[in-house]
Amino acid sequence: MYTCRNCKRTFRTELALSLHRDACAEGQLFCRVCGDRFAERRATRDGWHYTCPNEECDGEGLTEDLLRVDDVRIATRTR
Repeated sequence: MYTCRNCKRTFRTELALSLHRDACAEGQLFCRVCGDRFAERRATRDGWHYTCPNEECDGEGLTEDLLRVDDVRIATRTR
């Protein structure tokens, strides 16, 4: 069984998991300050200003403290 790290759904094949990851709504953003992952819709109300939805965190700003998970994965692969 293969499990999505973001939403915890399980799949029978690695291919099914890979296809699911492309559309998974959970865990699209990553906060550098607290390390949480969350859906983009939880971080913004107007689509312009972004803050970490974790009440104990001061992370804010898309591409400053909040990064898209895909961008983080690409950056770590090239190092």
